[in-house]
Amino acid sequence: MGGGGRTTEFQELRPLLFSIAYRILGSVSEAEDVVQETWLRYEAVPTEPRSAKAYLSTTVTRLSIDVLRSARVRRERYVGQWFPEPLLDDPYEDPARAAELADSVSLAALLLLERLSPLERAVFVLREVFDFGFPEVAAAVGRSESACRQLAVRARKHMAEGRPRFEADREEREKLAARFFDALREGDVADLRDLLAADVTMAGDGGGKSPQLARILVGADRVAGLVSVAFPRMARIGITWQPHELNGQPGAIFRDRDGRVVSTMTLDIADGRVQTVRTVINPDKLGHLGPVADAWALHREMRRTV
Repeated sequence: MGGGGRTTEFQELRPLLFSIAYRILGSVSEAEDVVQETWLRYEAVPTEPRSAKAYLSTTVTRLSIDVLRSARVRRERYVGQWFPEPLLDDPYEDPARAAELADSVSLAALLLLERLSPLERAVFVLREVFDFGFPEVAAAVGRSESACRQLAVRARKHMAEGRPRFEADREEREKLAARFFDALREGDVADLRDLLAADVTMAGDGGGKSPQLARILVGADRVAGLVSVAFPRMARIGITWQPHELNGQPGAIFRDRDGRVVSTMTLDIADGRVQTVRTVINPDKLGHLGPVADAWALHREMRRTV
């Protein structure tokens, strides 16, 4: 097969390769780098692989495992709370498994995956998310089928232990999220409090590079009180927010008056209430969404409006 054929096959499989890499790494930029390196290796291999999908999925998985191992060291030194990079759209689609794919890319699921070893994480992603057979999984991670089955059992157990007991259907989530952002825009403390679980958690990822509302805040009264004060101040200096699905969850992208990205927010909704509010304001994690605002300058401007 000539170079054109390889290019076509790679482009057809690219959405799957990115989706595998992102779920293993939790980083859009690192996933894109791994996919590009996978292409370079595929382009350079002298003999035609028997299966392009097998070769490419194996390569992207092994590269992702290597990157994750080094990333773990960096994340241990990370300043404050670490969250995955927000994902606008998952490029891989499988209508028969749409719900599972959307759930597996949520911030809650990705944070649960952080508890797994790199091998457990790779096995779980290939087997449970993308439905690879154990022979394919074993070939991709370089372990025996028996070992992969054991890794899958451990990974499923860890993931199941962290799952919320109650889940909301998509329509319910969207309605509740719309009410939340309406109350946020109006600074309605009472309505916000009614939408929040009693033990709601609000957490932010600034990476030490941006100001943030709160690293971790717990309780409906505290969260409602903070956001009802902070967000009207943000509006007064021209910050706007547009509801947008992020990582398959209700959320919003915040922009300054010039349209530059300030932060993102995602909501975990279950049992008829907002359970968790997560914000990402680390500029290193926002560049793939567009030009990034100077959050410190905006923070200083906000303080002058008090």
